[in-house]
Amino acid sequence: MTGKKQRELPAGMNLWRTNELEGAGFSARTIAALVRSGELVRLRRGCYIRGSTWVAQKPVVRSRQLIAAHAHGTLSTSEGRMVYSHTSAARLHRLFLWNVDDRVHITQAKTPSRVSHGRDVVPHTGSLKADELVTIDGLPCTSLERTVVDCCLTLSYGQALIIMDHALRLGASTGKLWEMCRSLAGRKGVLTLRRVLENADAKSESPGETLTRDILQRLGIETPELQVAVATSEGLHRIDLAWRKKMVALEFDGKVKYFDYAPTDEVIYRERQREKALMEQGWLFIRIQWRDLFNEQALKMRVLKALGITS
Repeated sequence: MTGKKQRELPAGMNLWRTNELEGAGFSARTIAALVRSGELVRLRRGCYIRGSTWVAQKPVVRSRQLIAAHAHGTLSTSEGRMVYSHTSAARLHRLFLWNVDDRVHITQAKTPSRVSHGRDVVPHTGSLKADELVTIDGLPCTSLERTVVDCCLTLSYGQALIIMDHALRLGASTGKLWEMCRSLAGRKGVLTLRRVLENADAKSESPGETLTRDILQRLGIETPELQVAVATSEGLHRIDLAWRKKMVALEFDGKVKYFDYAPTDEVIYRERQREKALMEQGWLFIRIQWRDLFNEQALKMRVLKALGITS
């Protein structure tokens, strides 16, 4: 394209199939050049997104964009031949996910051929009841309860507990989840599902809080209360996890990564002022970050010391 003005991408659109770009006058060579320049980003075979749109998106949004790209590229979801499920449905439901890849999971009534899907797609075979189907962002996916169950059957305990905590917080029916669990007796992964249901807590507000609670339980440390509200001279302060009688608070500094927004400097300042007021009342604070969750012995010693317990 030397000496020529590069053709601009069509306005009003951000996602295209190859044939749509070709229909707008872009040759294969031009498309390749746009990808090299960053004006286009190839999301999967035959599907592209405007580069400026992709760069501006946060990781959680990009993960959902990959699902949208799959739907846009296949043109088959509207016909009911496939439904987004497992971790893909979890992303559409805006559930917290931890250490999960971006592969697209779909469920179909019939076993698909090996060549009908790309490498980025994980097909599942199974029948879905009418009340297990919903539409989110215009895409067909499994219901909140069915999504959680599918994830618990296939993920590790820690990953499943994070999803279950958040699902309960969003209003998932505990009764329906237990009913589904009982109907799956003998299935692979059902023991994880049952254990997660027994230990889940809707009060948990982030993956970090969930994993912290799980670690404390495994270490045999007294279970703290979640989201404890305490009055201070600076206003009401809500503590992530607390041992109220011993006036020990544990705060997890890692929430921002899992939310679509970040707290403002003013919000952080006010929170720290309330925390100082609590310390003046005699509260002892333990602050942990993600890296602390992977050094359990050190975390155990810090908590036991704060609680006045000798190991």
